[in-house]
Amino acid sequence: MKLSDIANSIRATIDNASPDTRITGVSGIEHAQPGQLTFVANKKYAAAAKTTHASAVIVDEHFPAISTGMLRTKNPYLAWAKAVELFYQPPQYVPGIHSTAVVHPTAKLGKNAHIGPYVVIDQDVEIGENAVLLAHVTIYRGVTIGHNFFAHTHAVVREFCQLGNNVVLQNAVIVGCDGFGFAKDEGIQNAGDKDAKSENKKAHWRKIVQSGNVVIGDDVEIQASSCIDRAAVGQTVIARGAKIDNLVQVGHASTVGEDTLLCAQVGLAGSTEVGNNVILAGQVGVAGHCKIGDGAIATAQTGIPSDVEAGKTVSGYPAIDNKLWLRCCAVFNKLPDLAKAIRKLP
Repeated sequence: MKLSDIANSIRATIDNASPDTRITGVSGIEHAQPGQLTFVANKKYAAAAKTTHASAVIVDEHFPAISTGMLRTKNPYLAWAKAVELFYQPPQYVPGIHSTAVVHPTAKLGKNAHIGPYVVIDQDVEIGENAVLLAHVTIYRGVTIGHNFFAHTHAVVREFCQLGNNVVLQNAVIVGCDGFGFAKDEGIQNAGDKDAKSENKKAHWRKIVQSGNVVIGDDVEIQASSCIDRAAVGQTVIARGAKIDNLVQVGHASTVGEDTLLCAQVGLAGSTEVGNNVILAGQVGVAGHCKIGDGAIATAQTGIPSDVEAGKTVSGYPAIDNKLWLRCCAVFNKLPDLAKAIRKLP
């Protein structure tokens, strides 16, 4: 493919390279070879752009000039994503139902559905057009799913959940598993009955029936081994465009807003409300019944025990303003010297 064709596709301008340069593939900047395209979106890799063997590098509009050809664009990372699509076509799945699949007679499947080996689709399920369900996917009864659904191996959608259009479930995702709801049962004691009183000292946990469901909007992707709990009553909601990384736990009756990112190992306790365009980085934990405002960011391993204002960036545990947290970290490293100096005071 000519460099000029790539530039047109990703809306970039060519700098220091011939438009007729042939590009045969894409690669990371440190491993790219002649004929390949790479990119720099992180300043950390800016130096590597000077030594890369790639034929061209996707860079920011203001990136310093280098000897290698460049494709300049406002958003190098987005341009890179589009460039990869030009060279990689994912596997295509022929419509049809595998002989080992079990599809209930009441289930309704849209046109062009691919139902793979050992898939189970229970009664009263409705799935839109162009669905792809790979091996061992299980869809419980009463589920409704929109068009262009893609479920990878071992994904599960539990009873009565509702999924929109263009939803992707990666391997071993579970949508609608029971929320973690248990009520403490202290036991009944009869007045004056010493034996009964002694016997009933042990408390037991009574399961609260999780009678609600999960509602997932359009254009949502949930990645491997993440769990979205159903609500005890009402709904757990994942809004349009949200992206959920691997090993994420969304507790019962929580709400995740539009275009929000939940990165790896994020945990939301029950009834958490996360706004639109929020980013919760890896291993962020949120206590139940908290509200996180639109556009807020929590850096990695932040613990959030209370509400977070819209647009705020927080860090640490308990979560505080990110700039304050950075200053605290700088002081923390000096504590041994400060303690030594204090001990020497008269």
